[in-house]
Amino acid sequence: MNLISKILLPDNILLDAESTSKKRIFERVGLLFENNQQIARSQVFDSLFTRERLGSTGLGQGVAIPHGRIAKLRDVAAAFVKTAHPIPFDAPDGQPVNLIFVLLVPERATDLHLQILGELAQMFSDAQFRNGLLACEDSACIHRLFYNWHAAA
Repeated sequence: MNLISKILLPDNILLDAESTSKKRIFERVGLLFENNQQIARSQVFDSLFTRERLGSTGLGQGVAIPHGRIAKLRDVAAAFVKTAHPIPFDAPDGQPVNLIFVLLVPERATDLHLQILGELAQMFSDAQFRNGLLACEDSACIHRLFYNWHAAA
């Protein structure tokens, strides 16, 4: 089992056919976290945009990992969004993204948050994994891919 499978709940996977901007994605995941983890949507939105102002969290190859710190959050929280239409994200390769992994960490984040970001970078650098996510048509399929992923030895 990998770190991501422990933090990504099936209910926090969103197939989004509507969003066309970072702002809208952050609003949608804010609502998702508010409904599923009782984290105020405004807190989520503000945290993600504050981090994004420091520099884009777009990795390239259609992937972004927006992340932010949340006051009084006890445990790491995660969501995954696959958009129907690629969204401009100021990624280093200039390409828009449609695979978005959102990570919320406690204000006093530990090394665990860096380990999670490292594991996500490994996952998303795997073309087969990215293509699998793109091929999935429902959240159960996406959750299975994250759950079954193992780092190449």
